[in-house]
Amino acid sequence: MVTNESTTDRVIRVALGLVLGFLVYKHIGGIVGMWIFGILGAISLVTGATGFCAIYRLVGIRTCPLPSTKQG
Repeated sequence: MVTNESTTDRVIRVALGLVLGFLVYKHIGGIVGMWIFGILGAISLVTGATGFCAIYRLVGIRTCPLPSTKQG
């Protein structure tokens, strides 16, 4: 997998995943809300940890800088 998320994007995703995980831990939103928060939190944590977002890939978005190539 090629990284397509910047460091800032990854930090935001991990923070969001932790917040959603906390909401699940506190049983906020009822049973349906807990499932939704849990799934979204897990996706946020995984994409933040790996640096790869499948939706970004499908849409063609890349927030990380391209690697520099040295010519010479």
